[in-house]
Amino acid sequence: MIDKLIKDASGRMEKSVLHTRGEMAHIRTGKANPSLLDSVKVDYYGTSTPLNQIASINVPEPRLLVILPYDKGSLSAVEKAILASDLGLTPQNDGKVIRLPIPMLTSERREDLIKVVRRLAEEGRVSIRNIRRDINEQIRKAEKEGDISEDDAKRWLDEVQKDTDMHIEELDRLLKSREKEIREE
Repeated sequence: MIDKLIKDASGRMEKSVLHTRGEMAHIRTGKANPSLLDSVKVDYYGTSTPLNQIASINVPEPRLLVILPYDKGSLSAVEKAILASDLGLTPQNDGKVIRLPIPMLTSERREDLIKVVRRLAEEGRVSIRNIRRDINEQIRKAEKEGDISEDDAKRWLDEVQKDTDMHIEELDRLLKSREKEIREE
């Protein structure tokens, strides 16, 4: 029973790390990355559709995204959706493709982005710690009710702590990587 709870907790911790990684991927750095446009929804014939489902997104240069809609009639809708998003990017429409130049970041903007990335990492850590707290309470409850021995409870609590430490270290590595990427030109 406890094994199942710990495996479930570990899976939830991994989901927290993946969620944080996904949130950090949306943070714009000075480099072009197709994941920047993951949150852009296009009004495609009356339906809000993710941009990556109606167009291919390529990175021909480090500071340029090229968006090629599958349906040429959706060019203006894609352009409007990018302008309406909070990305702060200005699309250039040539009638065939949309070019999206990624401007260099100012040092002030870099520091703001680093603060956002650190906040996201801390939210991930808090989520993992909450999962740890929940599973620890269940283990202590099982010990108190006599379902498991004191030694088994200690062993399970240690295992949960090791799992927690591992996932928090993974978040810390992710944070360092994103900070380095934001600071680079």
